[in-house]
Parts: sequence; C-alpha cells; structure tokens
Amino acid sequence: MRLIALILATLLFAGPSQARDIAGQFDYYVLALSWQPGWCSSTGDDRAAPECRDGTGRGFTVHGLWPQNERGWPRDCATAERDPSRRESQAMNDIIGSGGLAWHQWKKHGRCSGLPASAYYDATRNALDRIAVPQVLDRLDRDITLDPTLVEEAFLEANPDLTADGVTVTCRNRSLAEVRICLTRDLHPRDCAPDARSDCSRAKVLMEAVR
Repeated sequence: MRLIALILATLLFAGPSQARDIAGQFDYYVLALSWQPGWCSSTGDDRAAPECRDGTGRGFTVHGLWPQNERGWPRDCATAERDPSRRESQAMNDIIGSGGLAWHQWKKHGRCSGLPASAYYDATRNALDRIAVPQVLDRLDRDITLDPTLVEEAFLEANPDLTADGVTVTCRNRSLAEVRICLTRDLHPRDCAPDARSDCSRAKVLMEAVR
C-alpha cells in the first residue's frame, strides 16, 4: 500500500507533461524580414558570415516564414517530411543569405508548417514576392536615424493591402532589427494576433547603409 501511495503522489504532483507541437497545426504565418546591415554589425561580422562582405548589396533579407498560433507559436515540430538537401538549402541564398540559415529556419519553423521542405522553401519565396519592399529603404547608401514608425508607414504605403496591426517593426539595442508581416496560411495579409505585436518602443533607430 505504501508503494501505491508513493506512485499516486508522484502522479499528482509531477505536473502536466509538455505537449509536443504538431506539424501543420497552426493559424497563420509571420514573414520576418531582417535588416541585414544591422544583423551583420551585431552578429554576422563576428561569425565572418559571407553575406556580410562588402558588395553584397542586401538590405532586407528573409529571416524566416514562421507558423504562428492566435496565441503562441509552434517550434521544432516532429514531421514525417524529409529534411531538405544541402543543394535545396543553398538555393535559398539569394533571399535568406546562406544555406545554413535556410536550414536553421526549416529545422525550427519549417517542420511545423506540415509542408515538404521544397514546398516550405517555395512558400517562403512566394511570401516575399507578395511584399513590396519600399524603394526608399531597399538600397540605402548611407546610415540614417529615423523614427521606427516611419519604417512601418513606408511598408504600408508600398503595400496597400497591409494594415498597421499586420506589420510589426522590431529593434535591437539602438538599431532596426526586423519588419514582421502577418499572412494567412494562403499568404494573404492579415492582422497579427496581439502577442505578435511587439513594436520597437525607441524614438529613433539606426539603419546602417547597405554594404
């Protein structure tokens, strides 16, 4: 009887086990566009990242296409889909920056989409193709400091289908970090859920010049 009591006590006080996120079960996507010059200064240069060399000419690049729930988000899901080949990941260099970054996004987020790796990469390209990057920011040839709300307004002006609640501008320290755009599972604009709206609160952010 004492052994049974100990087992029951263990079951009662162990707490609920953590549920595993399930591939394909999510509500919408977040397309995260990173300001590459800022990422290079804060992270990429220390890694000698090839996409940070002078002459790359990249401003906004894809950080990832993230499955999202109305509350919270899945990550590192188990999936029956095979992982992408190195060649498939390397083919994403032009919009993500490197095959390694593409692979990381597949592993952390793409597996949760429920899509085959090739279809997830295609969805990432299609999502980017649906968003017009404001020309005034796309080829920035000098460092500027500006109100982050102006970055959001520039995206809204370039993309009339977007709403203010569907675009989030983030910062890291004093620099612009990302523009995050919420899309339906069919890649149409939609408002972000409240927990995905985390706009930069700084009065000014630095946008470093494109290299």
